[in-house]
Parts: sequence; structure tokens; C-alpha cells
Amino acid sequence: MGARIRHVWMRLALLLAAAAIVPLLAYGVVSLLSLERGTRESVTQGNVNVATRAAEEIRRYITTNAELLKALAADLQDTGLTAAQQDRIVKNYVLQLKEFREITLFDEAGATLATSRVGKPRVTIPKDATVTLSGVSMSSIRVDEDLLPTTLFAIHLTKLNQPSGWLVGEFSLEAMWRMVDRIRIGDNGYAMVIAPDGTLIAHGDPDKKALIAQTTNMSSHPLVAAVRAATPANAGDDAAPVSLEYTDSNRRNLGVAARIPSLGWSVIVEQPTREAYANATVLQWQLVTAISLALFTVIGVGYVFGRSFINPILKLKTATQGLAAGQLETRVDIRTGDEFGELGDAFNTMADRLVQLQEDVKRQERQATFGRVAAGLVHDLSHPIQNIGNSAKLMLRDDVDAESREMFRRTIDREITALKRFMDDLRNMVKPQPIERFAMEVNGSLADIVEPMRATAEEHGITIETRYADEPLVIEGDRFALGRVYRNLITNAIQATPSGGRVTITTARAGDHVEIGVTDTGSGIAPERLPVIFEDFVTTKRHGLGLGLAISKRIVEQLDGTIQVTSEVGRGTAFTLRFPARDDRSAQAAAS
Repeated sequence: MGARIRHVWMRLALLLAAAAIVPLLAYGVVSLLSLERGTRESVTQGNVNVATRAAEEIRRYITTNAELLKALAADLQDTGLTAAQQDRIVKNYVLQLKEFREITLFDEAGATLATSRVGKPRVTIPKDATVTLSGVSMSSIRVDEDLLPTTLFAIHLTKLNQPSGWLVGEFSLEAMWRMVDRIRIGDNGYAMVIAPDGTLIAHGDPDKKALIAQTTNMSSHPLVAAVRAATPANAGDDAAPVSLEYTDSNRRNLGVAARIPSLGWSVIVEQPTREAYANATVLQWQLVTAISLALFTVIGVGYVFGRSFINPILKLKTATQGLAAGQLETRVDIRTGDEFGELGDAFNTMADRLVQLQEDVKRQERQATFGRVAAGLVHDLSHPIQNIGNSAKLMLRDDVDAESREMFRRTIDREITALKRFMDDLRNMVKPQPIERFAMEVNGSLADIVEPMRATAEEHGITIETRYADEPLVIEGDRFALGRVYRNLITNAIQATPSGGRVTITTARAGDHVEIGVTDTGSGIAPERLPVIFEDFVTTKRHGLGLGLAISKRIVEQLDGTIQVTSEVGRGTAFTLRFPARDDRSAQAAAS
């Protein structure tokens, strides 16, 4: 009775341990999700605050200087000022306001009345004003000869409610540039300012300053498009900042945008998500570690309490594995006095019976002796099979995207093709296929092999170039066997050629022979290996039995042809096939 109680208690202990694992895992998942969501919200809000403050600083910077120009306009509209006094006032303003490079007063007809420049003014009355700030027109941003951004402020002056002229100031935005340069989020986060039409005005990344001089339009930027879509025309000063995660230049970014409604500009702050969420990633790993430790602790406690219960099962499992491995002397010793003890006795009886049956089989038949399997077979088969298995497992994962699934599928197809070629090579080595000779046209048979292989070459970034002879070339051969030769040579050329290289296939008439060439721009073959590449089990590749070229040479020679190779390390390899040409009319007719 006591043994029965302990038996039930052990089961209960395991059940309690399992019951504790489920809530622990649930807590871990909820905690990780909450941490990720909270971190994203916190980081995004922090970047929004940076962008909003920067937008407000830029707005104050622009509007303050516009108000200063308005103040100057008010002074100049004094009817009692002479031209000399107006000129002196303008020059004093430029000296005091470093942001203004030039201020010029024009009459209504456009004639110069006063200017801060010595000589003829550079500025003119702007015609492309895009923004109006309390009566001050602001033209579009341009980059001057010093590659610095400038704009024109213009005020239409009135006297006795009648237009009397224009006050135009050339305003440098260099200080705004410096302000944007100082905005840094982490090590790789920068700010930029975008005009209403999408033109890049300022960028804090030194490597992207050239985009401003090129007047790059950023309308296609994901965040710029999102700002336009999320901001209604009548949003005014209440336009809310926009945040977005997007991929730009092969990098995942977190971007936030704050608008400057009075100017129509947008201040964008973007930061790589890997850097933005770095602290959260560390915390997640710490949380995962803590949960894992707790999980292993629970499992360990359950294991300790349940060990005595599962010990008989483990013994039976070990004995069964030994028996399956041919260790027929294996027996178990289970003295629990319960069903496990009965099961152990039954196992021992079964093992005794198996020994008796094996002895009977040995007396009735003789075992066949099998030869040693070449070590190369294991190597060449295990690698493709392992790749197929790994790719199949990865395709079943839920977190794999469509592009990766397609890549795994292509890997499986490629390895299956390699296995098929491997089996064909073995079959042809043991039992060569008979060669049947027929008159055949070389250009057509070669094109039938080349065209389907272009897709494989393009997947590796390799161009296949063909130059066939203009006249028909007829030889006596086996279309299937020669197709295998062509395919071997072209496949080897593709595998030996790096991305961006070229494989050239040519046919030509050379006297009374037909020549077929396969040339690549690959890594080449070392001179000491050239004399043996056509021998069985010799290869320059990491994998493969080295049967492809040997079988190809055998086929070519059976058709009274020759195969030659020339190669230069680092420059490429060229294979040349030569076959006797058939010029008689019957052969020409049969080939056609």
C-alpha cells in the first residue's frame, strides 16, 4: 500500500511541475510583449519630442528674423527719411544682423533706392514666394556658391495705403544648418528638414550633405509620404507628429516627423531601429534568461521528484535500444513489485526468445558479405541531404518570410539536382550507357541545352553568351550523350565563375572538323592539376566525386572526338571539343 501511495505522489509531483511551467511561460510571453510595446512607445515618444522641439526652434529662428526685417521696413517707411539716411539704416542693419547677407530697398518700379552692398545689389524682387509670414514673403530655398542655404525675405512697402516699393533681404540659413547638425539621436540618428515640395533643405548626416546641393527631392521617402497622407490641408498648428518604421538603404529605421505649419516644412528625425531598441533588446535577453532559469529550476524539481518513477522506464528504454542495436545479451533488473516489474520480466523473456530465433536463423542461412562502401559516397551524399533537411525545417518555421522560403526552395531543388547528377555519374561509371550514332546538327542540339541553363546562370549573376557558326554544322553523334557532356561543361563553368562573370559558348568549322568551345572567366585551374582532371574521382571542387569530366571524355572519345582544356589561374578556363564533320548530303538531310 505504501509503495502505491509513493507511486501516486510521484505522478502528482510531475503534474504539479508541468502545471507550473505553463503559467511561467505565459508570464514570460506577456512580459516580453509588454516590454517590447512599452519600449517602442517610449523611444518613439522621445524622438517625437526631439523633432517637435527642433521644429519649434526652427520656426522661432525664421519668424524672429522675419519680424526684424518688418521692423526695418517700418523705419524705412518714414516719409521724412532721405535716400542717404535710408541707405545708412540698411547698412547698419546688415552689420547688426549677421544672418542677412544683403538688404536692398527698391521702389515700386524695381529701381534701387538703398542697399547694404557696395555697388550693384545682387538680390532682386522675388517672384517665387512660397510662404508668407505676417506680411513677409519668403522665397524657395536655394544653395549659394559656398554651398550654403539661403532664401529671400521680401516686404511690400506702402505709403498712405499705396504701394511704394519693396524691401528685400537675402537671409542665410547657415545657423539653421548648424542647429540641425547638432541634433543627434544615439550614434547614428540624424535630423533633416524637408520643404513642402519635398526638397531636402538640411541634413544632419555629413555623408548626405551633397544631396542638398543636388536639390534632391525626398517625396518618395516613406515618412514624407506618410506625413502628407496624415496631415489634412486645414491642420494648422495642431498637426500631430507622425512616426513610422521603414526600410531605407537596406537599413530598418524608426522615423518621426514634426511639421512647421507656418512654413509648411517638416522636421524628420530618423534612427536605426537596431540602435533605437538596443536597450530593450538587452532587457529582453535578460528577461528571457531569468525566465529560462526559472523554467529549468521547475523542470529540475520535477525531474528530482519523478526520477524514481521514470527510472524503470529509462531502464526499459536503454535495454530496448541495446536489443535493437543487436546486443541480444541485454537484460533488465526491475524489482518494483508493480506493473513495471512484470514488464521487465516480459522483456527478459522476449530477449531470450530472440536469442533462440537468431541462432535458428544462423543455422538456416549464410550471411552475404558486403564490400566496403567508399568514404567519398558518405561525404558527397551527406552534404546535399543535410542541406535539404535544414532547408525543409527552416521552411516550416512561422517567422520565415516569403523571400527566405523561396531561397530555401531553390536550395532543395539545387541539391536534388546535384544528387541526381551524382547518381547518374555512378550509373555511367559502373554501366556506361550505349552510344548510338546519328547525324545531328550541332548548333540546334547545343542551343537546346544552353537556353534552359540561362536561368541558373542568372541566379548566380553570370551571363551566358553564345556565338554559333552561321552555317549548319553536322557531326555523327548521340544527342542524349552529347547533351550530358554539354551540361557538365556549362555547369562546371557556372560553378567556377564568380558573380558578374561570363560563360561563352561557341561553335565553328575548323577544316574537316567541328569545334565546340565552352569558356568561362572563373578562377581557373592550377597547371599541376590540368593533366589529371579527366581521370575518375579527380575534382577541383569542394564536393563531388569527380566523375563528370571523366565521363564526358569517355563519351567524346567514343564518338571519335577529342576534348582539350586550357586554363589560367584567375583568368578562366576554356574547354574545346573537336568532332569529325559530316558534309555528305545524306547526313545533312538526316540532321535537318
